[in-house]
Amino acid sequence: MPDPISWELAWPYFLAALTFGYLLGSIPFGLIFTRMAGLGDIRKIGSGNIGTTNVLRTGRKSLALATLLGDGLKGTVAVLIVSHLYGQEMALITGLGAFLGHLFPVWLKFKGGKGVATYLGILLGIFWPMFLLAAGIWIAMAAVFRYSSLSALTMALLTPILLWLVFHQVQMAEMFALLSALAWAKHHENIGRLLRGQESKIGSKSKPQPDAAAPGSGGA
Repeated sequence: MPDPISWELAWPYFLAALTFGYLLGSIPFGLIFTRMAGLGDIRKIGSGNIGTTNVLRTGRKSLALATLLGDGLKGTVAVLIVSHLYGQEMALITGLGAFLGHLFPVWLKFKGGKGVATYLGILLGIFWPMFLLAAGIWIAMAAVFRYSSLSALTMALLTPILLWLVFHQVQMAEMFALLSALAWAKHHENIGRLLRGQESKIGSKSKPQPDAAAPGSGGA
């Protein structure tokens, strides 16, 4: 465990790390890429979500891949920069900021994505062995059940548990438990649809929604 924190001295640095992560995390790559491709506002397509799963519903796999990489790597880049300069503890705060930025971007009236790609990107930058395991869990669940949301929920549930019990990364497990709780909260409608058997499977296309602010389905 790290040495006791002097919050009076440390809080400005933690706030700066949180803000830096938030600004990088709030870049809405799904919205940017679909507009650049001439597809208009992704929030008016499919589920209305700005993440990878909804971008895939446009039928443009290349755009979905670009969104996945962009949303993931913004988390990775944020934590790697801060980890190199100030250490892992500060990088964890930055990772939290990046995740909050993706979920609640100020530029989009705090209506962002579900955070799955960014979650994995943060893991990659902080602790790559757990990233490989978490990505493997997501891929296995997606291959078997074809539900992006179920894959994400399972991965988010198991990640902090494995960090604690297998890798003995207590502080990291605590931080990712918070990220997982936020991810589950953002997927609350998906959970309802899964229970009712109404959730869309990976690769399915949806009709545009009349309400551009409608909550997302699936989620990255």
